[in-house]
Amino acid sequence: MMKKHVDYLLGTLCGILNGLFGSGGGIAAVPCLEKSGIDAKKAHATSVALIFTLSLFTTAVYYIQGKLDFSLAWQYIPWGLAGAAAGALLLKKIPDDLLRRLFGIIILISSVRILLT
Repeated sequence: MMKKHVDYLLGTLCGILNGLFGSGGGIAAVPCLEKSGIDAKKAHATSVALIFTLSLFTTAVYYIQGKLDFSLAWQYIPWGLAGAAAGALLLKKIPDDLLRRLFGIIILISSVRILLT
């Protein structure tokens, strides 16, 4: 029963972070998935599926509210898709320990950048 409560809390937290920060739910999802026993690569891949679904919903909400600028988004989408493919291919080649460290470094760099701007 406790696991279900954790799932509800994790899902809610990921949704809130995604809605506020745009795909920020992965910050919460990856460590929680790993702590539940899923290996690092599967946790990252599962997080992407979770965030994809949340992002579709969040996009619809922003669109309905008139806060979405598709003309700007379309400029980034082709390059984002290319980067996503490259990342997915690289994921299977990177050792789990290095993947965790890289994820942590990215989170730290992002945190410092946000705090200083």
